[in-house]
Amino acid sequence: MSRIGRMPIAVPAGVTVEIAENNHVTVKGPKGTLDRVLPIEMEIKQEGEEIIVTRPNDLKRMKSLHGLTRTLINNMVVGVTNGYTKELEVNGVGYRASKSGKVLTLNLGYSHPVELEDPEGLESKVDGNKITISGIDKEKVGQYAAEIRDKRRPEPYKGKGIKYADEVIRRKVGKTGKK
Repeated sequence: MSRIGRMPIAVPAGVTVEIAENNHVTVKGPKGTLDRVLPIEMEIKQEGEEIIVTRPNDLKRMKSLHGLTRTLINNMVVGVTNGYTKELEVNGVGYRASKSGKVLTLNLGYSHPVELEDPEGLESKVDGNKITISGIDKEKVGQYAAEIRDKRRPEPYKGKGIKYADEVIRRKVGKTGKK
């Protein structure tokens, strides 16, 4: 039995979960509304203040979908109550980030500034060399953070680039001169 899949999802006060046909789940909360179509093989039931996900049989595909479905619903519930944030750090001489309106401007040592517009439902803040991305959809927050990081990934020799705040860069020793 899937250890994650069989855990019930607690629905906090102020959050409503609607399960329509074909497993179209809509979660409404204080921060907004999320909806998603989940695998139709899984059975999603609301019992009081809990949501329980069950699988029809023990095929490998059903086992893998069981934990996934439960986690996706849980991420939606957490998103509409607390929201999600990702923090990025800009390291390097002359590397800067600035924000004007919905446009994030990055100076990353290229001949031109890189401009990114915040996607719908996401918000980015710049504080010195830190960029904070926040939103209610975990998937979108992570995707936008990854796109920003991809503009200049951290390199192992000087540690320059954009990295996640909790990321550890494995440093390498540079070349040594002739003797």
